[in-house]
Amino acid sequence: MNTTNASKRQFLKTGLAIGGAAAAGLSGNLAFAQDKPLVTLRMSSTLPLDANSAHYVWYSRFAQNLKAAVGNKIVVNYFPSDQLGKESDVVNQVRIGSVDMMISGSSIWSTTVPEIGVLDMGYLFANLDHSGRALDGKAGAILSKMMYDRVGVQVLGWAYSLGARNVFTKNPVRSVAELKGIKLRVLPVKNFIGTLRYMGAVPTPIPFGEIYTSLQTGVVDGFEHDAPTALAGKFFEVAKYCALTQHIYNPQTPVISKRSFARIPADLQKAFLDAAAEATNYQRQRAADMERDAFEKLKGLGLTVSTVDREALRKDVAPLWSEFTTQYPAVKPVVDEIVAARG
Repeated sequence: MNTTNASKRQFLKTGLAIGGAAAAGLSGNLAFAQDKPLVTLRMSSTLPLDANSAHYVWYSRFAQNLKAAVGNKIVVNYFPSDQLGKESDVVNQVRIGSVDMMISGSSIWSTTVPEIGVLDMGYLFANLDHSGRALDGKAGAILSKMMYDRVGVQVLGWAYSLGARNVFTKNPVRSVAELKGIKLRVLPVKNFIGTLRYMGAVPTPIPFGEIYTSLQTGVVDGFEHDAPTALAGKFFEVAKYCALTQHIYNPQTPVISKRSFARIPADLQKAFLDAAAEATNYQRQRAADMERDAFEKLKGLGLTVSTVDREALRKDVAPLWSEFTTQYPAVKPVVDEIVAARG
């Protein structure tokens, strides 16, 4: 046997084996690189991770859309129940980009852009669809520009609360008169407090995470929120009555820091925005059904629901509108557009 030829054959086999191993390793590295996100973002919510949460309905659809559009190139991790901090603190973290995204009621942004509080004025919107029509037009564009220019935050959509905000109490409220003097948990923002005060209640600002214990201990007599949130938070266990005041239809507002959005590669930004827009439309379509279903479940769990004179309440709250638009004249065109969209 020719030892030289044998050595050549062995060299070739060894080389092919090493080359194959190297190729396999390279292929594995490429696959890993393709699976590894180009951008990972964090999104905060104050509400629990629950199918009845307006925030989670939006986020879950958005994440599904994003995955279908860009695979794992952009990953948005969701942190419910104030895991990244209280809502008022997260607002500032989103402004500077240390938290990338947030979904909340629009109200909390009035702490940094006071004009956003226009959306919290009682009886501004007739119903959910009215808020959608108005905010998809000039009114929403004006407010979005304020957010972007002043605090560096991009609004990704004006989603719905899952129904109107109503009054839930430990004792029955069956008329406008019975609202007088009761202590109601309210968001710590100007027009929520003003609306409840003009309605005759005693607004008591308390963080969302403290509602249940505040009801239990008698710090407040009730709270105001939408029915799905009352169900998700199990507040019906201590507040067994609901008065259908339907006083506020403020939007749920997913946002991203301008700095964080700039981290998304330019060729993926449209897909990101499209995923958010579709999630907003999807969440809106589900809102009315989810409110109805939540009320049915709450009634089955012992909630008693009563109607009150909304027109009387609307007249009681009317002075708040003129007060706010006088203080912040820039919102007068927003109010005019919303009223015009009432139909």
